[in-house]
Amino acid sequence: MEFEIRLSGSVEIRVAGRRKDLGSTKTRVTLAALAWDAGRTVSVDTLIHRIWDEHPPGKAREALHAHISRIRGSLRTAAGDAPVVVSHTNAYSLEVDPDRVDLRRYATCVERARSLRDGGDDVTALRLLDRAERLWHGEPLAGISGSWAEQLRAAIGATGLVAAMTRADILLGGGKFTDAVPVLLPLAEAHPVDESLAERLAVALYGSNRTAEATKLLQRTRQRVVRDIGLDAGRGLHRVHQGILAGTPAAALLPHARAAEEPTRRPPRHVPDNLPRDVPWAGRRDELRRLTAALGEGQGASDVVTVEAIHGMGGVGKSALAVHLAHRLRDRFPDGRVFLHLGGSAERTPPTPVRALTELLRLLGTATKKLPSELDELVALWRSATRDRRMLVILDDASSSAQIRPLLPGASPTAVVVTSRRRLPGLPGIRPVSLDVLSPEDAATLFSQRLGRGRDTDPSDVADILRICGHLPLAVEIAASRLLARPSWTTSDLLRQLGGGGEGGHLAQLRDADRTLTHVFAVSYDALNAEQQLVFRRIGLHVGVEFGPRAVAALSGLSAETAERVLEELLAHCLVSEPTPYRFTMHDLLRDYARSLAADIDSENDVRRAAQNLVDHYVHTADRADRLAYPFRSRTDLAAEDFAWPTHPEIIDAQSAEQWLIAESTNLLDTLGWLVKFGTEQQLALSVHVLAGFLDMEGHLAAAEPLLIRAADHWNVAGDAGSRARALLDLCAVYSHGSRYGEAISAAREALDVARSLRDRELESESIHQLSIALWQTGQYTLLRSLQIHALDFLLQTGDTLRIARCRNLLGMAHLHLAENEDALACFTSAIADFTTIGDERGRYTALNNTAELHKRTGNLEAAEVAYRKAMIVAERMGNPRDKATLQMNVASVMDELGRTDEALTLFAMVLPVLRAVGDRRAEAIALTRIGRAYRTIGRTEDALRHHVAALQVARAIHAAGVEADVLYNLALAERDAGRTAQAMAHLEQGLAISEGIEAPLEAARAAKMLAELRGEFRT
Repeated sequence: MEFEIRLSGSVEIRVAGRRKDLGSTKTRVTLAALAWDAGRTVSVDTLIHRIWDEHPPGKAREALHAHISRIRGSLRTAAGDAPVVVSHTNAYSLEVDPDRVDLRRYATCVERARSLRDGGDDVTALRLLDRAERLWHGEPLAGISGSWAEQLRAAIGATGLVAAMTRADILLGGGKFTDAVPVLLPLAEAHPVDESLAERLAVALYGSNRTAEATKLLQRTRQRVVRDIGLDAGRGLHRVHQGILAGTPAAALLPHARAAEEPTRRPPRHVPDNLPRDVPWAGRRDELRRLTAALGEGQGASDVVTVEAIHGMGGVGKSALAVHLAHRLRDRFPDGRVFLHLGGSAERTPPTPVRALTELLRLLGTATKKLPSELDELVALWRSATRDRRMLVILDDASSSAQIRPLLPGASPTAVVVTSRRRLPGLPGIRPVSLDVLSPEDAATLFSQRLGRGRDTDPSDVADILRICGHLPLAVEIAASRLLARPSWTTSDLLRQLGGGGEGGHLAQLRDADRTLTHVFAVSYDALNAEQQLVFRRIGLHVGVEFGPRAVAALSGLSAETAERVLEELLAHCLVSEPTPYRFTMHDLLRDYARSLAADIDSENDVRRAAQNLVDHYVHTADRADRLAYPFRSRTDLAAEDFAWPTHPEIIDAQSAEQWLIAESTNLLDTLGWLVKFGTEQQLALSVHVLAGFLDMEGHLAAAEPLLIRAADHWNVAGDAGSRARALLDLCAVYSHGSRYGEAISAAREALDVARSLRDRELESESIHQLSIALWQTGQYTLLRSLQIHALDFLLQTGDTLRIARCRNLLGMAHLHLAENEDALACFTSAIADFTTIGDERGRYTALNNTAELHKRTGNLEAAEVAYRKAMIVAERMGNPRDKATLQMNVASVMDELGRTDEALTLFAMVLPVLRAVGDRRAEAIALTRIGRAYRTIGRTEDALRHHVAALQVARAIHAAGVEADVLYNLALAERDAGRTAQAMAHLEQGLAISEGIEAPLEAARAAKMLAELRGEFRT
């Protein structure tokens, strides 16, 4: 299906000739901003500038993400093979062939036509120009205002001028003077002082026997040039005029004829080349490929300056990349290569535009005494000097767009590469390249190159050295330099020196005779204002690697809105990065530097208060999130004197709460670690209670258990029986999901005794619920049914819909295992209705899963798969790895029974590692059993036996009686298939005894039937 993005005329998507609506003007300009650079990454800053100029909204990034989402939606519905918008670090790209963007294709056709015309292939050139003309649908970006839109229109206008001039040259060269006149006439009216255009039109008029018009045009043009520019007209106009008066044939007056008669004689030019020396290179393959392609795009052009901006943190290798690129492309720029450093330091101030232009012109060979002193005159002279030079200019370590703007050539084949420690929005046509640290492999190559041959290294030591360096190129070079300076050292000695830390940490050790990373980072820090410096220092105190604006607000004492704004400013200075929207990180060495500044500049009290505010933020926000994500938990309230922080306004429901908990999981674990070291026992006990649901559901059992035991002990010493009972319930949940059912039952019974002694019915209800889960997992179905029937009688009196639904769901599970299928379905149906009414997605998921289990047990496999997949949709929104894995396991089991065993085994292979990672050994045993059953289905008996034996070991280790009975039954079937009937009978006898003991009639009947069959076979 034909797909096209139109930027000529109104911005729109076209599929098979039909227009696809994009909505608002801002969404259309967002698409245009991406499509103009189709196939290339466009930074967020550049997009914001293109959409809103210098006046972006308060939350520009959020608004940009919204427009990107609308574009993605439009592209998805437009065509099956439509392009996609891909997210990168602080950038996006529209992955589509540039020829699918009309103006990109238009420019390509014109450029190729001009090249073909220069090569003498006029026929193909005209065909390309005709194709370009068909792509034109009106003014580019019609209805869109702003500086970028105007710049694009100007660039395309220049391309249109090239197209018309190329067509006219072909017509004139073929003697078709009359046909050339309507091509040139509107251009001459639009560009009244363009002498080359006037020359061609005059020749075309003269060759069409319109001599009077030709001479009037020449006279009018000379007068306009003198009046508007203040210079006499060039020799070309005079020569054409004299030729017309002398009756010279029109063809002899054409520019190429004149060039043949009078070859241009230019004095030899000074070709500057002050590039720093190149170095052996490692890595940056993608960046070099992109920059090389970009700087080759304008080959042969003279109307658009290519500007590439390389930005990144100090020490990341921006200047080295630019210099290496210039050396590689030496042959592409025969008129010179210029390097100009624009940065400042403690010893020197950055050069002013006047000083920078003076130096650039001096490098071109202009005598300094002949240079003007006014900025405007220098700009004009610089642009004149570069008008027809194919030169590469590196403007190194720029501080702002304003510093760069006067230094850009005008219409010229010169290319400019800018390096900067910050992003530079607002430069016309700029295409940024963001540099990150090296990959571990490239960092190792760089380290090896700097050491040279003949130096023995230990790969393990080198990997640790590079890790300490954070794979930052300058740090890697300095580390290699230190090793070179000490011939007696091995890599182990260097590692010991770097890893020892000492005063100043790793950062202080990364130095050599001439360089220190501290100095490099200080240049970036000194460029910040006071507010930015405060935030930078406080980020160094953050407990985790990744952080959001609200955490920075807590550390700095600023409002969340101000913290977000300052983070964007630090992002522009390349001092933080944004791997995902509104989630920021800082390089480890920068963090060390920030932390050292905080220790030197801020008082101990301020540092301590900032750290406590951060902990308060995480604990208080987690408490709000936990109450929404896990509303069924019995809670101990936070005391105001222990934690105090404003709530998070974006956490409004269970889904947003769970998403926040998942996003902040590492920081929450680090917060607990901080409290273990620096908090009070009360704070730690409250915090681990707040996070118990999250720790349990997300599989952090190893972290949770010792802290929950410590919390229970604290509440016991403090004499707070209710809080101790809740800590025991938290432990019970962790024990259950860790398949330690005996300990879970013991903790739940102890909590139940405390609740009854306190006459706390809410706490008693939750204790019964947690006890019931452990009873179900150990196959005590009759006791489970009895407990839940009594609990339901009480809960129905309270009107607590959530707890009623949870009770019915568990009661349904008891009925299910006791083969009371109608009662089970009634319970599950009521539970689903109640969970849906109150919006409890987790409960709805559980009840749907249980309903599917009922359908599967009763042989209705299609209904089971439907229910499982409904549950999977809910689980996707919840994001819990254990729940997702359990559902996938259940769906795989249905696939196997439906005969889709290969699909089932693929899904099982994905599920098993997740269940092991989260520590759910009961689910692991079930998965192993079902994998064994799938292998038996396809005749791989030995594989089946291996998995069943592994499942049996797990089930017995955790005392999961119901699971053990099921494993034994399936193991018996596999043994029978292997011809070992006696072993099969032994397994069935064991399983039958267990099923009868836990009152699981369905499982007992199944085992008894199979055992009878095998005994009959065995006797015969």
